[in-house]
Amino acid sequence: MPNLFSYGTLQKEQVQLETFGRILQGEKDILSGYKLSMLEITDPEVLRKSGQKYHPVLEFSGNNEDEIEGVLFDVTDEEILQADEYEVDDYKRIKTVFKSGKEGFIYVGK
Repeated sequence: MPNLFSYGTLQKEQVQLETFGRILQGEKDILSGYKLSMLEITDPEVLRKSGQKYHPVLEFSGNNEDEIEGVLFDVTDEEILQADEYEVDDYKRIKTVFKSGKEGFIYVGK
């Protein structure tokens, strides 16, 4: 099963239920070399699900002292595609390695 790292609204149970139809299982992990900024969301469906106008977005810094805490969720290939639909076009999905040594997908700013 693939892993999906969440540092924002995908950690919310309501977002998980509406996006995946279930509560995701995962473990805390850390992503190094990135910083967070905020992105204004205009997609009405994402706004409805998350209840937030501004969502965090990862930006590569290249500095390993920059760390983002989040949750590395176990998801299916189908759920990765569902997450792609939830995330607005300002995000892109890439694969990376986390502090735990596990691999997984993250959404970063385009």
